[in-house]
Amino acid sequence: MRPNPALAPCRRLIPVVLAGGSGTRLWPMSREHYPKQLIDVIGPGSLLQATVRRMDGFPEGWDVADAPLVVCGDEHGFIIDEQLRASGVTPRLIVEPARRDTAPALTLAAMLVRERDGSGDGTEDAILVVMPADHAIADVKALQRAVELAARHAQRGEIATLGVPPTRPDTGFGYVRIGEPLRDGAHRIDRFVEKPPAELAAQYVADGTYWWNSGIFVMRASVWLEALRRVQPEMHAACRAAVAEGATHGARFDPAASAFERAPADSIDYAVMERLGRPDAPCTGVVVPLEAGWSDLGSWDAVWDALGKDDDGNVARGRVVFEGATSTFAHAESRLVACVGTTNVVVVETPDAVLVADRSHVQRVKGLVARIKAEHAPEAEIHRKVRRPWGFYDSIDHGDRFQVKRIVVAPGARLSLQMHHHRAEHWVVVRGTALVTRGDEEFLLSENESTFIPLGVRHRLGNPGKVPLEIIEVQSGAYLGEDDIVRFEDNYGRCPSDRANP
Repeated sequence: MRPNPALAPCRRLIPVVLAGGSGTRLWPMSREHYPKQLIDVIGPGSLLQATVRRMDGFPEGWDVADAPLVVCGDEHGFIIDEQLRASGVTPRLIVEPARRDTAPALTLAAMLVRERDGSGDGTEDAILVVMPADHAIADVKALQRAVELAARHAQRGEIATLGVPPTRPDTGFGYVRIGEPLRDGAHRIDRFVEKPPAELAAQYVADGTYWWNSGIFVMRASVWLEALRRVQPEMHAACRAAVAEGATHGARFDPAASAFERAPADSIDYAVMERLGRPDAPCTGVVVPLEAGWSDLGSWDAVWDALGKDDDGNVARGRVVFEGATSTFAHAESRLVACVGTTNVVVVETPDAVLVADRSHVQRVKGLVARIKAEHAPEAEIHRKVRRPWGFYDSIDHGDRFQVKRIVVAPGARLSLQMHHHRAEHWVVVRGTALVTRGDEEFLLSENESTFIPLGVRHRLGNPGKVPLEIIEVQSGAYLGEDDIVRFEDNYGRCPSDRANP
C-alpha cells in the first residue's frame, strides 16, 4: 500500500485523545483510579484539559471538529466528561470495557469516524490527530505547524508520526530512526526502537538520526483501518464487532464488551508503526519534526525539567520552603514541606502518602507502586479523596472497627440504593438538605440533624437541593472495605454486582 494520489481530497481533522493510563509513574499524586492525565501536574487545569484545547486556533483551510473523540476506561469516564465540560468542551467519549492498549483504542475511534463522518465506502474520510492525554507541550503553535505538515502527508495516504529531536540521552523514551529526507522537512521512517539502556541512548543522540517517539500520530481513518486489517486481522475483526454491537448513550459510545475483549492488546507502535519501512509494509510512513517543548512527563524528573526553577534549580508547588536546597522538586498538597540542604531530590506530599526520591532513581517509582499494590494497600489505587459520579468522599480518619468520611453530594445527585453486610453508618448533615431512604422510610434531614443506618438495611442518600450536600459519615463494624456494598438501584449505569465503585 503506497501513497495513493487517487484518494478523495480530505481536509477534515478530528482530534482523538487517548486517555487511558494506570497512574503509576507520578505516584503518589497520580493513582490507578485517578491517573496523571486527570491531575494538575504542571499548571492550572489537568493535562487532559490542556490536550483537548491544542487544536484551537488551527491554521485556516482545515475543517477541525469541535468535539474531540476521547477514548478512556469506564472507571474514568464520568471524571473526564466532568472535567471537559467544566472547560467548555463537549466531548464524544468512547468508553472501553477492558484495557487493550492504544492500537485497539485508535481502531475504535477510526471505525466510529468512518461510520459517523463518512459513508464507509471510501468516498469520504477524515484525518485523525491522535494525541496521548498525559503529555505536555510548551509551544502549541509549533505543535500545530507540525500537525499541519503531518496532515498534508496523511492526505496522500501515509501515516505520519511526530518525532522530537533529542536534547539529551534519555532511557525513558522510545526512538524513531529517521530515513530519507523529504523536501518539506519530514523524513521517511526507517524504524522504531524501544526504550534503550543509557549507553545506547547516548549513541543514538550522538548519531543524530534518532528522534524521540512522541506518541502523536496523524493519519486518515481509512488508511489506519486498512493497514490494521492487513497486519492485525484478529484485532480489526474484534473491534469491528465491538462497534457493530455497541450502544450509543448521548455523547458516549460503549463498545460491546464480549467482542472487544477478544481484541489482542497491543500498542500503535507494535501493531503497525514498527512495520513501516519494511518491504511488506501495509502503507508508507513519515516522521515530522516536533520542536515544541514536548515532554511525556513520564517521571518526576521530567516534571521538574518541564517547570520553571529558582536560581538554585528548585521547583516548588504548594506550601514549600527551601533552605540551602539545590535542584530539588517539592510538591505539597495538605501541609508545609520544608527542604533543607537537599540536592537532586523529589518530595511529593499528599494527604495520605509522601514520596522522597533521588531524582536519578525516579524511574523506579513504578516498581515501588507495584510493591505497594502487592501488599493490598489502598494508596496504590485511590486517593484519600475519591471522586464519584455523584460527588466525592474524603476519608478523614479510621481505626479499629471505625472510619470517618466527609461526603459531598452534588445538587440533584444521589448515591445508589445499597446495603452493607458488615457495617452500620451514622450520618450528620453539616451543609444543605439530605433526602434519606432507610428501609421503607423516606425523610429529609437539615443542617445539624442526623440519622442512623443499621447494618443490613437498604438505604440511599440524595441531594434534592440547589447547593452541595455535605455530611459526616461514621462507619462502625467488623469490616469497613469499599467492597462491602450490595447495590439494588443506581443512576449511573453501574451494575449491581460491581462492588468496587460506590
